Amino acid sequence: MYYISTAGEGLNSPPLQGETVADAVVIGGGLTGVSAAYHLARAGADVVVLEAETVGAGASGRNGGQLIPGLRLDWEQAARDWGLARTQALYRLGLDARDLVWALAEDCDLTPGHLYACVSDRHFALARAEATFIRETLGFDHLDVVERAALARHVTGGGYAGGLYDRLGGHFHPLKFLRGLARKALAADARLHEGSRVVALEQGRNGVTVRTATGSVRAAAGIVACDALIGGLSPHLARAIMPVASYCIATEPLPDEQAAALLPGRAAVADSRFALDYYRLSADNRLLFSGGETYMHTPRRDVAAFVRPHMLRVFPALADARIDFAWSGLVGITPNRLPQIGRLGGALYFAHGYSGQGCLLAPFYGKAIADHLRGDSDVYECLSALPAFSWPGGDLLRGPLYTLGMLYYALRDRLG
Repeated sequence: MYYISTAGEGLNSPPLQGETVADAVVIGGGLTGVSAAYHLARAGADVVVLEAETVGAGASGRNGGQLIPGLRLDWEQAARDWGLARTQALYRLGLDARDLVWALAEDCDLTPGHLYACVSDRHFALARAEATFIRETLGFDHLDVVERAALARHVTGGGYAGGLYDRLGGHFHPLKFLRGLARKALAADARLHEGSRVVALEQGRNGVTVRTATGSVRAAAGIVACDALIGGLSPHLARAIMPVASYCIATEPLPDEQAAALLPGRAAVADSRFALDYYRLSADNRLLFSGGETYMHTPRRDVAAFVRPHMLRVFPALADARIDFAWSGLVGITPNRLPQIGRLGGALYFAHGYSGQGCLLAPFYGKAIADHLRGDSDVYECLSALPAFSWPGGDLLRGPLYTLGMLYYALRDRLG
């Protein structure tokens, strides 16, 4: 996988052995869990992180690396429903999440600029109206409307109708960022154990007990940060998330001139389709491209063959480009595309369901839980008050119903 091959040395943290006690135990070594551990440890808490495989083995270390500020809300509707002050506060939180990642980022190929590329005139009209509302009513001025004729400053393929350029957005190497954050947590005396899959989770009067095959942790508080990989650990949380497969490819390194011809400003791009394409240039000039309509979380065998036609639809000039890497991962999707954060009774907390925006939101949600445990609950309470739903249909029908919904939106994409 591309990120592993370019991220440098891993953490090589030992598995949990024996019984131990901590102030907090975190299940999951992704962006949510490691951020929570870092912020707790930095505040002086004794925290243990249990990761089933290696840090970043899930979506946090294999995603598209796109940094898209904000929450997925219809902001005009939010203002009507909740009032201007609350809507502005929620919008500000999305930008605070961006600022947190920028403050934590070190040696992770952080690159500014993100383009939302509209595939139809109707999508562009909606995007323009949203940008106007955000600027004139909410008071945030970081989105530039890009007319069709000006798109070539950012992207030379795709035939888009226009777009929104986010000056506060960007992209990075997600595994480098995550490993860097994990090392910060270790430096703050957090205890990290890879190869430590949790097999049992118990709540009691005095906190939680988490067990692996080779040890256990008793802690005053627990944080479940597994997202799409929750499995059978918590059926209640699993019902709120739909694990959906995402597919990525990385080309061979492109000559500087060719790379500049594709993405002149080196901004990341995501289009406006429901089953979207998104892509960017890596630090070593590879085009990293993700695309394809996926309705199931069983990985396809030939990822390169599946994604390549989508890349060529946007950039036909890459017909002869070699594909050096191809991989897949699971994205945790919620019914309304808003992340969920909360408590499973007692002292067990969770955050998950970033729906494709985890690079910025997951570290922020992890910090929100850490701050809440330290007594600063303002952000946690604001985020936990957002609407949260489980997928309908139960364990048997959840997947088929989602597939039908995806097919409907895919048809809408094709019809414009």
